[in-house]
Amino acid sequence: MISARELTKRYGDRVAVDGIDFDIRPGKVTGFLGPNGAGKSTTMRMILGLDRASSGTVTVNGRPYSNARAPLREVGALLEAQAIHPGRSALDHLRWLAASNDISTARVRQILDQVGLEDVAGRRAGKFSLGMRQRLGIASALIGDPPVVILDEPVNGLDSEGIRWVRRLCRRLADEGRTVFVSSHLMAEMSLTADHLIVIGQGRILADASMTEFMTAHAPSFVRVRTPDRERAREAISRNGTRVDLVDDELRVDSLDVAGIGDTLYAAEVRVHELSGVQCSLEEAFMALTADTVEYQAGPEAAAPIAQGAL
Repeated sequence: MISARELTKRYGDRVAVDGIDFDIRPGKVTGFLGPNGAGKSTTMRMILGLDRASSGTVTVNGRPYSNARAPLREVGALLEAQAIHPGRSALDHLRWLAASNDISTARVRQILDQVGLEDVAGRRAGKFSLGMRQRLGIASALIGDPPVVILDEPVNGLDSEGIRWVRRLCRRLADEGRTVFVSSHLMAEMSLTADHLIVIGQGRILADASMTEFMTAHAPSFVRVRTPDRERAREAISRNGTRVDLVDDELRVDSLDVAGIGDTLYAAEVRVHELSGVQCSLEEAFMALTADTVEYQAGPEAAAPIAQGAL
């Protein structure tokens, strides 16, 4: 388990992480979300002892990670896939890590096969694609078979098969009872992977909840009704106290009982052009929650089409 209490990091007058508390528990995948500059990478670096906290504490399984005698056997981490000597082969890179933590050569071969790099084990890492370096970084994190795994943007550079592989890997590690802490900007992927979410903005915790609790609280669901008889439809649906809002040219009903609403409209002889249940996505919920904490935000002209001949 990873535990933080009043964890704070200052760089001069700037507060990067502002007194946060959390527990990342084993047996589940915990997703770590936040806009750029929110403090995610700084928090992960403090967990690993790469950055010293200005105040507060963070421990891994009850003690600071910097006190670990065989660090790779306790925590496996991927923070930067490029942090590999370009002239060293994948095999030699993992052999060097294994030797530093008294890990067998047999484990090196096993992990190369597990991440799909066995056939290129002798190739220099500098010749690897971004996706291959990402796989090697994940192999480095898993080399010690650690009970705690921390992955910062692990699917960067991976194709669809690789992204699905990382998703299954995280799920398997959690199912084995390990603590899995993953950051990502790919909300659709995180919604398929994480059991629990910690959302940070401007260095503060904005949400710490299970995926189900988070979606219930921040991703509203409703039934969309499109009809030429909007007033009659609204009157029929709202008779039992159900909230009905008019948004543009559609009614939004505070419910997901599509069948029940359909029966109500049929009984009221209301013509219906569309009747559908809508669940907001994790991305929409995240954007709404963090809207006031985005540090770098493009202006409206960024989304405007480029005029012909402007290039």
